[in-house]
Amino acid sequence: MVGEKKSTEGVKTKRRYLKPTLFGLLVLLAVGVVGTFAARQVANAAGEEKGPIKIGILHSLSGTMAISEQSIKDIMMMGIEEINAKGGVLGRKIEPIVEDPASNWDLFAEKAKKLLVQDKVPVIFGCWTSVSRKSVLPVVEKNNGLLFYPVQYEGEECSRNIIYTGASVNQQAVPAVEYFLSKEGGEKKKFYLLGTDYVYPRTTNKILRAMLLKKGISEKDIMEEYTPFHHQDYQTIVAKIKRFCAGGKAAVINTVNGDSNVPLFKELANTGVKADECPVMSFSVAEDELRGLDTKPLVGHLAAWNYFQTVNTPQNKELVKKFKDFAKKNNLPGGASRVVDDPMFWGYNGLYLWKAAVEKAGSTDVDAVLKAYPGLEVQTAAGKIVADTRNHHTAKPVYIGRILANGQFEIIWQSKGLVTPEPWSEYTYPDRQCDWSKGGKGSFDMKGGQKVFLDPAAMPIEPM
Repeated sequence: MVGEKKSTEGVKTKRRYLKPTLFGLLVLLAVGVVGTFAARQVANAAGEEKGPIKIGILHSLSGTMAISEQSIKDIMMMGIEEINAKGGVLGRKIEPIVEDPASNWDLFAEKAKKLLVQDKVPVIFGCWTSVSRKSVLPVVEKNNGLLFYPVQYEGEECSRNIIYTGASVNQQAVPAVEYFLSKEGGEKKKFYLLGTDYVYPRTTNKILRAMLLKKGISEKDIMEEYTPFHHQDYQTIVAKIKRFCAGGKAAVINTVNGDSNVPLFKELANTGVKADECPVMSFSVAEDELRGLDTKPLVGHLAAWNYFQTVNTPQNKELVKKFKDFAKKNNLPGGASRVVDDPMFWGYNGLYLWKAAVEKAGSTDVDAVLKAYPGLEVQTAAGKIVADTRNHHTAKPVYIGRILANGQFEIIWQSKGLVTPEPWSEYTYPDRQCDWSKGGKGSFDMKGGQKVFLDPAAMPIEPM
């Protein structure tokens, strides 16, 4: 028994001796595993910080909107090449991931989710139509992503996760109609509002109708008509326009989008609707859409934008030449005959605004970029632009251009300086604005001198 006891004690002693050793080995093993894991994580993080920054490009390269969106994607590729050639952003190259939602609005949401969740891009540049942006909006908000939107839109929206580099209604449609009402614009008394049947034309025309009524235009002198996307037969509508304009002092406000503008303008030319008798003011027709048209019969019709290729600065001439050279070098359709238009210009400048915000923040993190964005100033080929300090829009000039026979625009009117963006129109929501600064939570109504936010639970963005 003694021997057994000794033996047992010996075992116990041995076990006591072995326990810490085994424990130690387990600890060392665990430390080693954790250490290896941590080291791998650090290495991965370091590798990611040294690797390229993936960004999403989300534009329709097929379908009815390809006529307009393909060129934005093309100039974005040029901008990325430029930035990479100069060392990238925060010392890292940019790697674009291009998705084609094929003018399918539901597919915009799916592609945006893929870019944010699967590809983990910190930013998406894309969309043209408001219906595509409306599809992407809940995706970027839910996943705290960031969308740079380059096209004019109808307002009545101010998302925390969208940077609107295109025009709000007071930066395009409202000044265009004010021009028509002025002596310089012919003091028009009748307006035919023609658009594609979706949110941008209907909301813009709702604002313009309210504006025209307030300015003294009677209800009977405002016509409003819509056609589906990819509508091709404008014979009946243009005949109605011609009768509407027959009495004089009339104008057409065109918010038709995509390739429908080609048959519309062909029918205007065939029917002999002349600009001096019945001018058409377009908000979605620019130099790029005119490339597919015989523009000689369209001379004199108008467009309102925040940029034209004919903006006369040495920097703009250099930008246009650079894009033509890029198109030729990369065998893009049209080659050296390609043009630069407004949505392309603001898509390209949106890339540089994001770069400036990332470099100010020292990070691609969405919240950090949003804090850095307000008040940013970026020098463009057409002059300085300023990121609004309250909302996610951009102060910019407004131009009205007259179509020339060569498919370019002669600038016949421009605003005095930069126009401050107003996401909510004074004509439909006079008490509503948007403010993300100093504790602001997006859109609000003024009630009794106090700001009442539409979404009181929204997370404010404090400026840096």
